[in-house]
Amino acid sequence: MAQIHENMNAATQKKDPQAEQDAAVVKTLSHIKHKLIVMSGKGGVGKTSTSINLAIALANKGYQVGIMDVDLHGPDVPRMLGLKGMLDLSGRKKLEPIHRMENLKVVSIESLTMSKDDAIIWRGPIKYSAIKQFIGDVEWGNLDFLIIDSPPGTGDEPLTIAQTIQDAKAIIVTTPQEVSLADVRKSISFCKTVKMEIFGMIENMSGFVCPHCGEKVDIFGSGGGERTAAAASIPFLGKIPMDPKVVACGDDGCSIQEKYADSEVAKAISSIADRVAGLVK
Repeated sequence: MAQIHENMNAATQKKDPQAEQDAAVVKTLSHIKHKLIVMSGKGGVGKTSTSINLAIALANKGYQVGIMDVDLHGPDVPRMLGLKGMLDLSGRKKLEPIHRMENLKVVSIESLTMSKDDAIIWRGPIKYSAIKQFIGDVEWGNLDFLIIDSPPGTGDEPLTIAQTIQDAKAIIVTTPQEVSLADVRKSISFCKTVKMEIFGMIENMSGFVCPHCGEKVDIFGSGGGERTAAAASIPFLGKIPMDPKVVACGDDGCSIQEKYADSEVAKAISSIADRVAGLVK
């Protein structure tokens, strides 16, 4: 009988990896004030460029910021920020994020792969586990904002964030054109279904100012995102105009805010960052 009790005690003392990871996630999240997942109903609306530029703008204003790239099949964040190399282990055997600035940390699946061109072929359960590791097994430290760049649509990645980070709030990025706005309404429905608060909406590619004549041309229209936000009673965070320099900067791994600080895009992003910071106070 004594031996049975000893065996039972030994069994109960065995570590449960799942419970340990859940505890690590809870502990990590307790040090992060505001978690914002940047979503889009469809691809090609500039969601990732919006994510990284919002993060840089907040960091420039003195906030401690992290970017978590959970677009596992198309992780563009490191390339658009000019980051190279693999993630290191900290003294506590946790993954150390790459520092883009003193107060801006970045984690992406691309920083864990040997070849940046390798395809990530994962099903839902593996994605779920990887995203939880991005939270619990990373040395994020104390953050004011964690900006989470998710893939377009309403699949495994945003669902995992909704389930794992229950106080995460969504920022939805759209272009003014109706086909994009139709997909945005699906994102709004998704957030309501999983009970995720929508923090606000950003209208990207909102008009183009000709650099030669100064005339504004609404290539994709203008104001559709603002009208959609008003109809759904969602805070509208602002408009970001089109500018070819955004694409050039992303390809070069630099920020338009650093290279073209006086551009209308940089000013718009800074204004949106002020709006975001103001809404969380």
